[in-house]
Amino acid sequence: MKTIYLSSEVVPFAKTGGLADIAGAIPKSLQKLGVEIVLFMPLYGTIKECQYPITKTDIQFEVKIGDKPKTGYVYKGFLPDTQVPIYFLDNEQYFARKGLYNYPGTIKDFDDNSERFIFFAQGALEAIEKLKICPDIVHCNDWQTGLVPVYLKTNYARKACFKKTKTIITIHNLAYQGLFWHWDMNMTGLDWSLFNWKQLEFYGKLNFLKGGIVFSDLITTVSKTYAEEIQTPEYGEGLDGVLRERAKDLYGIINGIDYSIWNTETDKFIIANYGLKNLNGKQLCKRALQRKYKLPERDCPIIGMITRLTDQKGLDLVVNKFMDLMKVDLQFVLLGTGDQRYQELFQNYAKTYPAKVAVKLTFDERSAHEIEAGSDMLLMPSRFEPCGLNQLYSLRYGTIPIVRSTGGLADTITDVRTDPISSSRANGFSFKEYDSDLLLATVVRAMDLFKNKKQWTNLMKNGMAQDWSWERSAREYVALYKKVVDTR
Repeated sequence: MKTIYLSSEVVPFAKTGGLADIAGAIPKSLQKLGVEIVLFMPLYGTIKECQYPITKTDIQFEVKIGDKPKTGYVYKGFLPDTQVPIYFLDNEQYFARKGLYNYPGTIKDFDDNSERFIFFAQGALEAIEKLKICPDIVHCNDWQTGLVPVYLKTNYARKACFKKTKTIITIHNLAYQGLFWHWDMNMTGLDWSLFNWKQLEFYGKLNFLKGGIVFSDLITTVSKTYAEEIQTPEYGEGLDGVLRERAKDLYGIINGIDYSIWNTETDKFIIANYGLKNLNGKQLCKRALQRKYKLPERDCPIIGMITRLTDQKGLDLVVNKFMDLMKVDLQFVLLGTGDQRYQELFQNYAKTYPAKVAVKLTFDERSAHEIEAGSDMLLMPSRFEPCGLNQLYSLRYGTIPIVRSTGGLADTITDVRTDPISSSRANGFSFKEYDSDLLLATVVRAMDLFKNKKQWTNLMKNGMAQDWSWERSAREYVALYKKVVDTR
């Protein structure tokens, strides 16, 4: 089964969020299951300088952006330590700059993002044709690839290479849709008749993701609960009606994690390795975390947060109850960047409570691993969370998640009140309503159980023993691939 996997970012070549982790992991597992898979992504300027070898091929292609011809070049590499090929589409005007989607150091989108990803969508199809791959499936991801299913059902429908091709689009976060000025339709090369309320138009704007949802053969998102939530007005971001119309073609597949990277027994970023049979290293990691962030080396619980500092991640709930949290015997370590308002608030908390609060306003891989290993609990009170990965890392690291039960958090975290710890399913703490009082009460519940070392250790072991690997998710994707191919 020949599959093309399209993503605007892929670890380790370029990353802004979880999409890159997924695009760098799932193809490896799919290949192991016998899928003939090839990746495509843009050749950002930073990739040319990275340590991973890539070579320029003799493939050159041309697409039209409106009536302007644009030339692209194809480079080739492999996902590190695999035989999974990845092709990079090069055009210096669009991709040889700092930043993937935003002006560096800001949250302002590049003014030409519409043009850039029109080029990527068409360029990928042109390159696929020139490489003579002729796929059974093109698997798209998020708005940056949303026009690909549209092109395959329209401008490229009669191309021999794509006669049997089926499309799947995965929605990683419905909040990001690729909304642009309606006159950008002129740049797509698509017929204006498609700019209507059932296809590409969205409240007067051009919507790339809507196009992908309407024209794809199947739609997936990254958890079963999120697949249900986005069909409601509360979570549907204006597309709930479109998604309800495609309900029979919409599937939720929970993300996995790469245990070759997130593995307490082999992790090179942490001071001591540990595992289910020997948890001693966990305590050493906790002490190392306290020393690194100049917190007193005490046995009180450490609550970690590794997050973008945005309202989506429930930071407003945390801020509402932060003074109350400071009255409890705990330490708090935060890693992340985001809204300036939250950055300043947490910096002030760290200055006010230097023996209880540590804040690092950046992101780096080593610190994320150290916090996962050294914390006792991880806080994820998200307003919405399509899947979430940090709670899965935490389970593997014996760090107990405290989450709001939404999206993938609802699908992966089973509260100790729902199932007894002895059942092996219980693996954390959760609350349902988006309410700061409930957040505080849930933290207090976790603190109470922490005092019972035997029960706490059993809860840790429950999470560490559970399988949230990509292999599990990949098997579900393969089943969907077969399903959509069989409908040809």
